[in-house]
Amino acid sequence: MNSNYITIKQAVSNETVIQKSRFICYLQRTETEEEAQEFINFIKNQHKGANHNCSAYVIGNQNQIQKANDDGEPSGTAGVPMLEVLKKQQVRHVTAVVTRYFGGIKLGGGGLIRAYGSAVSEAIKASGLVECVNHLRYNVKIDYHLLGKIENNLRSSVYLLNEIKYTDNVNLLIDVRAEQAEEFTEWMTSITSAQATCTVEFEHFIEIDCQTNKY
Repeated sequence: MNSNYITIKQAVSNETVIQKSRFICYLQRTETEEEAQEFINFIKNQHKGANHNCSAYVIGNQNQIQKANDDGEPSGTAGVPMLEVLKKQQVRHVTAVVTRYFGGIKLGGGGLIRAYGSAVSEAIKASGLVECVNHLRYNVKIDYHLLGKIENNLRSSVYLLNEIKYTDNVNLLIDVRAEQAEEFTEWMTSITSAQATCTVEFEHFIEIDCQTNKY
């Protein structure tokens, strides 16, 4: 069973200017390391005239793959602080590329670390975060005479009524958090007096806004 994880709400680019240097941070969801490398190369091609295109990415629900690249900046001053921000924010399946156009003023090691880390932090704020929560899609089959009662109960429950299909019976397609699966089937058995048939059709993630806690 897949575990829940946090990621960016949407792809974003955000620019900050520090001591006349431009730092443009690009964030993109990437499900595989291949996708991450493709995105990095795409940004590099878009900014061939930049002084640096530094990158970091985290792939996997449990941070299985982590990579950072300074792209010519002093070792440990760009890619690593970028990666640390991604990890601190607990985001997964995200690639960050920070493009730097040098403004003529050297920032020093500490200044670079702060600049690259800040560029990623500000981009994450601009994007927003969502939690991808593992759900099971249930197909609940009931007789027509139960529909009104079940639909009313569902509307006031924590379960998500996705669709109603009308055939010889009524088929309710309902999304349930994976950790609530047993509770849901017991609840459905109770309110239908064991007259419902519950079948899991598939498992998937549904995004919940981390700020509003809404689907």
